[in-house]
Amino acid sequence: MDCLCTRNWNNMIQCANPGAGYLACKEEIDRAILHVLNNGRYILGNEVSTFENEFASYIGVKHAVGVSNGTEAIHLALRALHIGYGDEVITVSHTAVATIAAIFQCGAVPVFVDIDPDTFTIDVSKIEKAITKKSKAVIAVHLYGHPCELDILKKIAENYNLKIIEDCAQAHGATYKGEKVGSIGDIGCFSFYPTKNLGGIGDGGLITTDSNDVADEIRILREYGWKERYISFIHGYNCRLDELQAAILRVKLKYLEYNNCRRNEIAEKYSNCLSEKDIILPRTNSECVHAFHLYVIKTNRRDELKNYLENNHIGTLVHYPIPVHLQPAYKNYSGGSLKFTEKIAMEILSLPMYPELIDEEVTYITDTINRFQS
Repeated sequence: MDCLCTRNWNNMIQCANPGAGYLACKEEIDRAILHVLNNGRYILGNEVSTFENEFASYIGVKHAVGVSNGTEAIHLALRALHIGYGDEVITVSHTAVATIAAIFQCGAVPVFVDIDPDTFTIDVSKIEKAITKKSKAVIAVHLYGHPCELDILKKIAENYNLKIIEDCAQAHGATYKGEKVGSIGDIGCFSFYPTKNLGGIGDGGLITTDSNDVADEIRILREYGWKERYISFIHGYNCRLDELQAAILRVKLKYLEYNNCRRNEIAEKYSNCLSEKDIILPRTNSECVHAFHLYVIKTNRRDELKNYLENNHIGTLVHYPIPVHLQPAYKNYSGGSLKFTEKIAMEILSLPMYPELIDEEVTYITDTINRFQS
């Protein structure tokens, strides 16, 4: 899946490039779309149910339920666990705001704890101090594709009767001690936003679980609370995965392992070639297989480096520049000390990362960063 032409160095190397992902399997995707259009069934048909079965098999769970996006995946997961008004959900502030927005959709309250500065995931040593009588669940965000320390988290959850929701929006295919994320906690939640490791051409999401009861309730919740058509047995929503996105995702699922391997190759090239004079490279725990949705470095010269790279036609992004607890809508929920969360927000920088990035481009990026540091 290498580029078919020589790089024009006057063009920007994008930080993410979902269009390249489409072009890499264009013929298959086009056929899949045409099949759906000709079939005439566009909502909750065979493509969705088949994709759910294929994804459940890939992750290693009994059930997968397609929904409209990753935010709704977390929202419905919380609802299916009967978490609601006044309940507390422990999680991190260093995450996409979608994680926290879903908590508020249920009427629950986020309780923030700090992160591990090396893996950018929840610092499990901080969780017990955050637990109260109102605590109902922990959302473990596998940020950038690096799994959380799930063994320790599971022990804490068992001791305090907490549910574990894995936010796998950036970690499709990542593993922890040989198990795919999304199969280890009570529920896994995935996003298929176009830039994800497994991305659609539009919005999409999915929930994984081994619980028959949870899966049944999520299926009811995603479509108006229907157990049978037009009869609402509970208050539900309209957040279904559509047939077109499911068909596209079925094609791209076949290449997910290959693409994740390519992401790891690119990450290895970055790590082997980048000088650490002014930057700190990402670390991976030995028991994990990183999905490398993003390759995130840290540097005290972040803004200077970002501008330098842009001037040299290299696109970068900051994931995320303002922790959720410092944003206007959520500033009353800061909780305890979030020292590392606040510190790294000023230091992190995401380098270009997608499977279609070619070795010549990676070399250009590393050489450019090393020149900046010289």
